[in-house]
Amino acid sequence: MNRRDFSLALGAAAGLGVLAPGTASAAKSPTPAASAADGPSFAMLVHPKMILLDLVGPLTVFNVMGARIHLVGRTPAPVASEVGIPVTPTTTYPDCPRDVDVLFVPGGLGGTVDLMDDPGTIAFLREMGERARFVTAVCTGTLLLGAAGLIRSKRATTHWYVRDLLPLFGGVPTEERVVEDGNLVTGGGATAGVDFGLTLAARMKGEDAAKRIQLVLEYDPKPPFPAGSPAGAGADITAEVLRRRGPALQDARRAAERAAARMPA
Repeated sequence: MNRRDFSLALGAAAGLGVLAPGTASAAKSPTPAASAADGPSFAMLVHPKMILLDLVGPLTVFNVMGARIHLVGRTPAPVASEVGIPVTPTTTYPDCPRDVDVLFVPGGLGGTVDLMDDPGTIAFLREMGERARFVTAVCTGTLLLGAAGLIRSKRATTHWYVRDLLPLFGGVPTEERVVEDGNLVTGGGATAGVDFGLTLAARMKGEDAAKRIQLVLEYDPKPPFPAGSPAGAGADITAEVLRRRGPALQDARRAAERAAARMPA
């Protein structure tokens, strides 16, 4: 392993250091693999009940890429992810730099439902999305971009069980793991975050750079079952998942309808 690859590997490990004080891997902010003084800047939303993998998967890719990362919360207080592990913001809505290259929104159905009804969050995303070079999300985070008016007339994806809500915001639902439409880049549920991150890395740094990151992260998935999509899982398993998630999905639809009704024409 040469010095460059060793630095990349160290950066991949350091990228996980975003947990709040008191957890096993506490750190205030990510430590990029190399000097990030000239690296692209990312505003990555952190919110209560977000899916931790939605954040950490892309964050690891971006960190190895040498990005300048801002973890943006409503307040400076740590926010608890869906597994209870807290993440500490490095900045807040008012203090976040407005000239970032990338706006990123993670998912998490409960947190997404809450934030679709939060005017401050929607206004922040709208303002940042109008300025950013790339507007991005994974999982149900795409619904928040939709509520901010950032997916109108654009192809997009989200977690499969809320993809049918995208037209409420003028989006064009697309059944792909990662979807690019101009400066809008969106990914599917949870595990799609790494695919999304590598896709964006290729857009920003070139395909060879993205391949190096993929190799450093040893991203070569071979799932034990072909059940990562409704088509692969089959009708019975899909129906059971929808039954169990039914109340939460109803909450998401109602929140999306309210958010869509508030969107300016």
